[in-house]
Amino acid sequence: MSRPSRRALPGFGLSLGLALIWLGLIVIIPLGALALKPWELGPGGVVEVLLEGRTLAALRLSFGAALLAAGLAVPLGLLFAWVVVRYRFPGRRLLDAAVDLPFALPTAVAGLALTALFAPNGWLGAPLEAWFGWKVAFTPAGIVVALVFVALPFAARTVEPVLRDLPPDMEEAAATLGATRAQALWRVVLPSLLPAMVTGFALGFARAVGEYGSVIFIAGNMPMVSEIAPLLILVKLEQFDYAAAAAVGLAMLLLSFVILLALNLLQRRLRRAAA
Repeated sequence: MSRPSRRALPGFGLSLGLALIWLGLIVIIPLGALALKPWELGPGGVVEVLLEGRTLAALRLSFGAALLAAGLAVPLGLLFAWVVVRYRFPGRRLLDAAVDLPFALPTAVAGLALTALFAPNGWLGAPLEAWFGWKVAFTPAGIVVALVFVALPFAARTVEPVLRDLPPDMEEAAATLGATRAQALWRVVLPSLLPAMVTGFALGFARAVGEYGSVIFIAGNMPMVSEIAPLLILVKLEQFDYAAAAAVGLAMLLLSFVILLALNLLQRRLRRAAA
């Protein structure tokens, strides 16, 4: 007499089915529609839309600013995590909570606040322009500032738990072998944190590349100068050019996938090297 099979997860078939249904409704079907819509223009029309000067400038700005912002957010997030984890000082808990503000703050509110700070008559914008001649608001530099603001929490929160679990014995052993503080940081601590830093970079980039609310107010939105790709998509939607908007969205999707795939492969290689 055969015994009834017992699965490790009760209701696995039903759970898997519901998960696949929700995945199809929320992810696969919308992405499929995005992939099919541009071809209403034909292959030549899609190429024409993507090679248009305004489209190339918007894509270049969105991806360039997102990569730069993620690159700036990683060392800033590492510095923040180091201070919070390794030091004890009054207000540490408040500082630890403040880094999560971009998660809770509506992006439009963040954009308005950053614009007020970095405008030519703002608290930070006025002295920067008067002392150094730097104009931040309504330029590509303002876009980078806004994207660093939204990417920083991802970099900090990704590195922080790894830094907490990093045993101090490694640094002490390096010190007993004659390594300076900088050498111990460079050769012992950073290699252990590098996979987490790559993850933080990837998450920050993924968050920044499609950002709209916090960028739209500070960007200036000048075509060919400070117009981001999400805004260009919105412009084409307002013109009822849905196929062209989908073409730009599909280009963003493919470029983001290639970059994130490369970062994932790099992270996997770093983890194998550290093992």
